[in-house]
Amino acid sequence: MEKDYDIIIIGTGTAGRIFADKVAHSGLKIAIIDSGKYGGISPPRGCDTKKMFTYLAEVTDWTNRLIGKGVGIQDPLKIDWPSLLEFKRAVTEECPGRIENHFIEIGIDTYHGKAYFENPNTVIVGEDKLKGEYIFLATGSKPRKLNIPGEEYITTSEEFMNIEKLPERIIFIGGGHISLEFAHVARRTGAEVTILHRSERLLRHSDADMVNLLIKATEAAGIKILINKPVASIEKDANGFLVRTGSGSETESETQNFRADMVMHGAGRIPNTEDLHLEKAGIKIEKGAIAVDNYMRTSKLRVYAGGDCVSEGMKLTPVAALQGEVAAANILNENSVEVNYTGIPNAVHTIPVLASVGTSTVKDNKKYKVIFRDRSNWYTTRKAGMEFAASKVIIDEANDRITGAYILGPDAGEAINIFAAVVRLGLKASDIKKLVFTYPTTFSDIRYML
Repeated sequence: MEKDYDIIIIGTGTAGRIFADKVAHSGLKIAIIDSGKYGGISPPRGCDTKKMFTYLAEVTDWTNRLIGKGVGIQDPLKIDWPSLLEFKRAVTEECPGRIENHFIEIGIDTYHGKAYFENPNTVIVGEDKLKGEYIFLATGSKPRKLNIPGEEYITTSEEFMNIEKLPERIIFIGGGHISLEFAHVARRTGAEVTILHRSERLLRHSDADMVNLLIKATEAAGIKILINKPVASIEKDANGFLVRTGSGSETESETQNFRADMVMHGAGRIPNTEDLHLEKAGIKIEKGAIAVDNYMRTSKLRVYAGGDCVSEGMKLTPVAALQGEVAAANILNENSVEVNYTGIPNAVHTIPVLASVGTSTVKDNKKYKVIFRDRSNWYTTRKAGMEFAASKVIIDEANDRITGAYILGPDAGEAINIFAAVVRLGLKASDIKKLVFTYPTTFSDIRYML
């Protein structure tokens, strides 16, 4: 069946959902399509769900840190996996239906199935042919293929959060956010956890000093981190999985074998675009992602895109939301808004959390002031029973602007938002010292981080 629309949206994750809400009351005729359950990865199967797991790990660890310091239990707590799954499902199972019903209620036609281009303004989904004046692509991302023998045995993060029983020995491939966060969760269940990272540095886009402190905290929790260990193959046998690694550096030429009951994928994600037939629409790909400009336009000016499938911006839920808002504004108001990525914070939800905004790169040491604080002995760290905490702030002394900030420790994911607001609004470092915070909190520590 052929149908005409003013706007066609492909993808119902954060970018697609925010975009849809912004254009829904414009009086335009709109369709939205998803190949899976409505809602995309986040919230029902991504960030929000993951935070339920990491938060419970944090609560469990917090309690254990305070045994003998006032907490009236003797044996260390462990995550109760079955009840965690039950709680997660109670919260998330209704998400897809609720999200789809929301679209229907605001007058958007909903479709299910894989969508692909027939030409720049025509999309095929199932037996339907949809023609759109404008098209917004928000197809998200998927786990990167490793192209190794035995890849079919690897567990994805989504599968991890649905497995009925967590095994005793788990290997995580890769040293990024996903591996580190879920490794901390798995460790708090009592599992034996190993991270195999292919190169020298974990979280390579983050500040090296702060990452090294996080690594120390991770290893202190009993998680093994092995660098220069690219996974070469995975074999399944009666004893679980045999993971073989190759050489990751010139100084380490020997291969090694590791045993596990589960092998987890944490080696990154890639844009989910291969089924869209973008070539039929003449849409340009850049570094494996959909190329967009500052208005979120693709190379076809009436096709816009946002979220994890595009080439620009960090792959974060707030960024996807921002891109969806900008794309919607530009379709409704003829390209009047440019996207602004200044001051967007990020957090690695490990124990402790490592949060950041801006950059740690200092091109001219004479121009920039770098303030590092070891916060391990500060009151807010000690009252949490935590051993590792620090901060680093980079200030351009010429104008007193903060170019980067990092916080490791209790409540870091919340406190970084103060620095994010200062950076985004173009305030000065000295402006922070004028603020008054509740005390004693990590927020009240911020003045002393400068």
